[in-house]
Amino acid sequence: MDFARLRSVTPLSRGFGCDRGRPIDRHYIEGFLALHAADVHGRVLEFGDDAYTRRFGADRLTQSDVLHAAKGNPRATIVADIQHPNALDVAKFDCIICTQVLMYVYDTRAALRTLHRALAPGGVLLATFPGISQLSPHDMEAWGEFWRFTSLSAACLFGETFGADNVCVETCGNVLTATAFLHGVTVEELTLEELDHRDRDYEVIVAVRAVKNGAPE
Repeated sequence: MDFARLRSVTPLSRGFGCDRGRPIDRHYIEGFLALHAADVHGRVLEFGDDAYTRRFGADRLTQSDVLHAAKGNPRATIVADIQHPNALDVAKFDCIICTQVLMYVYDTRAALRTLHRALAPGGVLLATFPGISQLSPHDMEAWGEFWRFTSLSAACLFGETFGADNVCVETCGNVLTATAFLHGVTVEELTLEELDHRDRDYEVIVAVRAVKNGAPE
């Protein structure tokens, strides 16, 4: 990668680098899910598709559900707006995978209450969202893109619903990967050492593992 190319007012890619290779944020998201793969078991709900459910749940799954906010997704088994309290059945899921979703939900507190209710006792919510990122024009038009989170705001928001002792917040990123991600530089153009160096002042991705109180049935 010739980093002299970044001295430009236009990015290398406006699609997060998807048109050039593997996006940097996916390196962090998939690393977080791999670390907590044991939580992906039983009946699992994922947003948009079930790629991560299948990848990280493997033979521990009993049922895989896909949620989408609007009709038209052939992979969706549930169409619902999680801002509504009755959007999901109560205590049905052992794990919910919610990657890169909550920045598109205006009433985040209501959404977290819905997801909490939908988890079975002892169930786990695995959520990620951007701290430092460009906007997504498609999603801005389709749903609206409302928020950027920090590790502190995530801990406070999830703690209100799940209880602070049941929430673990992780962050990934550094000044190099933040800059590279904004330009659309890809994973293939950086080293693992560069990608995995963590600087708390540069939160490219914020990830949360939240557990619902109670013993699994």
